[in-house]
Amino acid sequence: MDLLKLNREAWNSEVRKGNEWTRPVSPEVIADAKMGKWSLLLTPTKPVPAEWYPELRGARVLCLASGGGQQGPILAAVGADVVVLDNSPAQLDQDRIVTEREGLSIRLEQGDMRDLSRFKDESFDLVFHPVSNCFVDSVLPVWKESYRVLRPGGTLLAGFVNPLVYIFDMNDWDRGSLVVRYKIPYSDLHDLPADELRRRVDERNTIEFGHTLQDQIGGQIAAGFAIVGFYEDISGGDLLDPYISTFIATRAVKLA
Repeated sequence: MDLLKLNREAWNSEVRKGNEWTRPVSPEVIADAKMGKWSLLLTPTKPVPAEWYPELRGARVLCLASGGGQQGPILAAVGADVVVLDNSPAQLDQDRIVTEREGLSIRLEQGDMRDLSRFKDESFDLVFHPVSNCFVDSVLPVWKESYRVLRPGGTLLAGFVNPLVYIFDMNDWDRGSLVVRYKIPYSDLHDLPADELRRRVDERNTIEFGHTLQDQIGGQIAAGFAIVGFYEDISGGDLLDPYISTFIATRAVKLA
């Protein structure tokens, strides 16, 4: 199966459905950002701490797998020089809507978050990478490429799913029950029964992967980053919220 194509079509479909992560920000949000009143999400509900950001005015920022007309336009309104890379052309169109409506300047690139070869070494001051690497089969290239394209002293802000989520059977989950069925690392492609996988593909649902914390956190360290910030977040409505936070955000620095 062509993973990139499947998830591209799935996210194009999510745009048509009006998924909350595909809705362009309003003119009021951009106006507030220009006045210095803004915040961004790496995970579902908790804003990124203000002190996690470098100086953004004039900074080169890569919004990595971050289409949808939300983060990129706000960062551009703050004064950053923004590139948005996303696998879904429909998600990039949402950024284009805000860019044209607000007279912003954002470079839009369709591509694979694991392959940043179009960008030169040390091209960016900040990589902003909200929850999305659950849609690729390996996160290690994401960290290695992010490290390569950041300048010394540059910052990687990343959000990702606690792999605990993927040990449960989603059919039972949808019925309100937590039934442990799978181990980590998890892959829809390899662990789902064939009929369930075919149904996901036919219904244009995303194909997902539960990566180990060794790869999510240890992978950043192995790539050369120093992790200097960490927080957890809930989903804002899932079964596990009363028991454990299911999302993680990290702030990592490429040491000078």
